[in-house]
Amino acid sequence: MNEVQIREIVKKQRKWFYTGATLPVERRIEALTKLQICIRKYEDEINQAIKKDLGKSAFESYMCETGLTLSEISYMLKHIKRFAKEKTVWTPLAQFHSRSYKKPSPYGVVLIMSPWNYPFLLTMEPLVDALAAGNTVVIKPSAYSPHTSEIMAKIIHECFDEKDVAVVTGGRAENTYLLEEKFDYIFFTGSQAVGKVVMEHASRHLTPVTLELGGKSPCIIEESTNIKLAAKRVVFGKYLNCGQTCVAPDYILCDAKIKDVFVNEVKKQIRKQYGKQPLKNKNYGKIINEKHFKRVCGLIDSEKVVYGGKSDSATLQIEPTVMDHVTFDDAVMQEEIFGPIMPILTYDSLDQVIQKINSMAHPLALYLFSSDKEVISKVTSRCSFGGGCVNDTIIHLATSEMGFGGFGESGMGSYHGKEGFDTFSHYKSVVDKKTWLDLPMRYQPYRKIYDKLIHVFLK
Repeated sequence: MNEVQIREIVKKQRKWFYTGATLPVERRIEALTKLQICIRKYEDEINQAIKKDLGKSAFESYMCETGLTLSEISYMLKHIKRFAKEKTVWTPLAQFHSRSYKKPSPYGVVLIMSPWNYPFLLTMEPLVDALAAGNTVVIKPSAYSPHTSEIMAKIIHECFDEKDVAVVTGGRAENTYLLEEKFDYIFFTGSQAVGKVVMEHASRHLTPVTLELGGKSPCIIEESTNIKLAAKRVVFGKYLNCGQTCVAPDYILCDAKIKDVFVNEVKKQIRKQYGKQPLKNKNYGKIINEKHFKRVCGLIDSEKVVYGGKSDSATLQIEPTVMDHVTFDDAVMQEEIFGPIMPILTYDSLDQVIQKINSMAHPLALYLFSSDKEVISKVTSRCSFGGGCVNDTIIHLATSEMGFGGFGESGMGSYHGKEGFDTFSHYKSVVDKKTWLDLPMRYQPYRKIYDKLIHVFLK
């Protein structure tokens, strides 16, 4: 799609938005219901597309993508009428007699730029929130997941007119054309490097943005934890989607006293969950492309590998890998891994762990495995991070009752459920002043009023 076509889409959507057609709540409900029906209709094709792009099994695709999207739609359909209502707030006595209220209003034309690692979920879920809030939407999915982009375009074209929702496919050129346009809101999920570019372009139009980025999310294994359960849940979170998850535990900070026991349990869990030959497991996925495959392979230090480490360039697969005796100076600790490598670092002092985490870029997620309430309170209070779990991984993003997002280097803003509706809404503060009473004291000439007040008080 060329620059002129993209400009026409944005122009058409803005013209349509200003007719007020997207505002009625019943119309928003109708749009979400259409989308819900269409996703269910094409569920098999969605699974096949994700399988081609990332090698995910149908179960994993439903668990982590389609199912979560449908859950978000159901949540919005249940609550949208309440979310869209004006909210009356207290009015100060000085504004007697008035009604003060906050009115949720859509921003207008929204741009959603999505990544390749969860290509369906991270496109459709913000779309659901944006539509629920009453916006028109332009979607730009990643060029790295073309099969999923194709089925999403098919669904969108079947459900919506282009003036409501449009899909722009392509690569960097299309991204550039889109970012040159003036949108009323931009929602971006992806890398920190591209996030900076998006924010720079948005600043030229003073366009508000939500940035869902990533970073090196730590996982602390404290000595009081249930080690077997911790290993089981860490292996699940780390190797899900071959580690290509923005909230995957990036590295392990394990109490030195229990490190060997924990590593042994991790090895057992990898064998149990993925088999002795993971590269032959039909439910084990692949790295998205050759570029990222080579990058991830380059982070593996064979001298520090204590489990896995093998790869297949023909299938772009890398075994679930564990590296021990890792330090913060190693290559694997210099960037977000985004692959199936688990570096194990140890600590002797929890205070040093907290200090180290806070000295680094703010992570999108933090995970803590502990049975000690004081430790849990200390870590969750003093460490800076976007969100996370205690005694589990990943699952904090799987609820519409809590917002999901980072801060600082891991992003800004959040979405899911009410937070998602709020993200794509501007709340107008309105005072509705009645006309039957008009107090004179606020009008000039002030001296005359002041003299009368003094006279009254001195009398």
